[in-house]
Amino acid sequence: MIVITGAAGFIGSCLIARLNEYGITRIVLVDDFTKPVKGHNLVDKKYLMKIERSEFVQWLKEKGSDVDFIFHLGARTDTTEFDKSIFDELNLNYSKDVWRWSTHHKIPLVYASSAATYGLGEHGYKDDHRVIEKLVPLNPYGDSKNDFDKWAINQHLTPPFWAGLKFFNVYGPNEYHKERMASVILHAFRQIIKTGEMKLFRSHNPKYGNGEQMRDFVYVKDVVNICYFLMKEKPQNGIYNLGSGKARTFKDLVSATFKAMNREYEVSFVDTPEDIRDKYQYFTEATMNKLIAAGYTDGFYSLEKGVEDYVKNYLLENKYY
Repeated sequence: MIVITGAAGFIGSCLIARLNEYGITRIVLVDDFTKPVKGHNLVDKKYLMKIERSEFVQWLKEKGSDVDFIFHLGARTDTTEFDKSIFDELNLNYSKDVWRWSTHHKIPLVYASSAATYGLGEHGYKDDHRVIEKLVPLNPYGDSKNDFDKWAINQHLTPPFWAGLKFFNVYGPNEYHKERMASVILHAFRQIIKTGEMKLFRSHNPKYGNGEQMRDFVYVKDVVNICYFLMKEKPQNGIYNLGSGKARTFKDLVSATFKAMNREYEVSFVDTPEDIRDKYQYFTEATMNKLIAAGYTDGFYSLEKGVEDYVKNYLLENKYY
């Protein structure tokens, strides 16, 4: 039996789809199921049962001996939320409880960390445990993820296998519900449909031109492939980057979106909102050597191929994965 927390969300629901493709249906879904909009992500998925997030730790305490693997992907992910207590409750302390009961029942565990832990990249983007203590995230969300990473690598009592995945800029199907926190591709698609153009943030950093800000964009199908790989192979315990390993500009991203939609490229620029301007990452790029050294050999979608698949097979058809 496999447990997925955050199962009705973006990455969680895509992981269910991928496991179903491998014939795996004994899956326990954990989430806050009071939000109907996320229910669309679970249509036609095959699973065993649903458990409310608030009831899961008690359930795990009692039923953990029946669980073979846990993907702990559920979290508060709003980078514009600045109430630290919310992140302490949902991202830090809740994750500690999941870890402790996974350890008690000897359940392998993969959990979601984030590239937000790297802050402005002062210490690079290498998933080296020696760097984690030095990182300075830019918001409480990043702090909560880094706080748990720091806690995890210092535990003497651990699950039999564990991995923390630092997700970079993940995009792809099943993110329709994410509103402001959705990928730039989804925002671009909706803007282009509505206005015929896309507005990007103007650069406020002299090192980068408008639209030349660079991020490591990784397709969600690669993300769930790697999750499956970790479940099957269980390499060395630790923190792993999960990006494409290649930074690309927002201009590249939007150009690929226009092309996939068969539309003419039309971009204008607006000022970055002041509430996030001093916390804006101008460059991220995952160092992927550690995961590749662990044996992952399936490669990654290029930005162009990932955007094409997302737009043509999901967005234009209003379909889910």
